[in-house]
Amino acid sequence: MSVSSITTTTQYLTFMLDEEVFAVDISKVREVLELTTITKVPRTPEFMRGVINLRGSVVPVVDMRLKFGMPKTEQTINTCIIIVEIRQDDETTVMGALADSVREVMELEPGQIEPPPKIGTRLRSDFLKGMGKHDNRFLLILDIDKIFSADELSMVQQVAA
Repeated sequence: MSVSSITTTTQYLTFMLDEEVFAVDISKVREVLELTTITKVPRTPEFMRGVINLRGSVVPVVDMRLKFGMPKTEQTINTCIIIVEIRQDDETTVMGALADSVREVMELEPGQIEPPPKIGTRLRSDFLKGMGKHDNRFLLILDIDKIFSADELSMVQQVAA
């Protein structure tokens, strides 16, 4: 989904990774959990922190900092797990995304969103819907469905199975 396809006011859940503010469409968020025990699964990529038990279901948890090339998330009082639904190829995957903290749910008008910057062909930015402007600061609006490759999602689904 590109910025031009954002034609209505949309609510976003904003959260922190390192010093950056990220946002995800609230319709993709199931819930936000306090950090709980994450069981490590051997032989998975570093960004795959493990799995949690969510009311009897096994839910994989990924460290969004590691996925984006940042230092590993350190546990603090504000560290949380954002439970999201990712759609790819008509399949839905429920996944936990580790974040430093959740800030707020905010509405952004289409006029507050700019296209993601053109970084060149070597760096992927297709997982960004756009750059939101709020209080003289930019928010990186994620297209949660495009952050993980089909192979990565397949592996996450196998871990949860």
